[in-house]
Amino acid sequence: MRTFAIIAACLILATGLAHGQSTDPIEVGNDAGAAEVTESADETDGWSFSATANAYFVPDDDDYVQPTITADRDWLHLEARYNYEEIDAASAWVGYNFSFGNDDGLTLDLTPMLGAVFGDLHGVAPGYELTLGYQRFELYSEGEYVIDLDDSSDSFFYTWSELTYAPLDWLRFGVVIQRTKAYDTDFDIQRGLLLGVSYKQLDFATYVLNPDDDPVFVFSIGASF
Repeated sequence: MRTFAIIAACLILATGLAHGQSTDPIEVGNDAGAAEVTESADETDGWSFSATANAYFVPDDDDYVQPTITADRDWLHLEARYNYEEIDAASAWVGYNFSFGNDDGLTLDLTPMLGAVFGDLHGVAPGYELTLGYQRFELYSEGEYVIDLDDSSDSFFYTWSELTYAPLDWLRFGVVIQRTKAYDTDFDIQRGLLLGVSYKQLDFATYVLNPDDDPVFVFSIGASF
């Protein structure tokens, strides 16, 4: 119940932020470890917001929720994460949005970013978010290299990447990989499967990492405005 209460609080917060704005949303890309529904704006100078909560159920370890909130305006990308780089650590990000596309349906959204990590981990992190789409296929990847300011030997590269196919506008499935230090795992790179559905501005996804050995289940809820 505590896990789902935190998820609900993240979505309520995002709704409040969106209702405080009088402008139309602009298109935003997907967030760290989880898929989001996006909308295009009629005006490029408006703000758009998204909130995602990923609930991790880890065998032989503590379960936890990893929330992410983003705000975009034209080229500007702002983002806040918690329990991403490490449990009880937060990070704040600023980035620059680039978008490319052609008539054949090939699209690329790229956001290079710079972040600060604080809490139980202190560091700075260059990172990126990338979405490459072609017709009904999509590759999404986010990564960062955290430079630990307390102990440089603990610096680490984090990544979450997923490749999906959408047979229907509201349904997608695919594969996912993750590299993290948020919890103990026998795998340097975790691999798994995903299934996602969307409804209007809401997105739901289920991930199974390490499906053949102590699987980690991740349930994601996202909303965009």
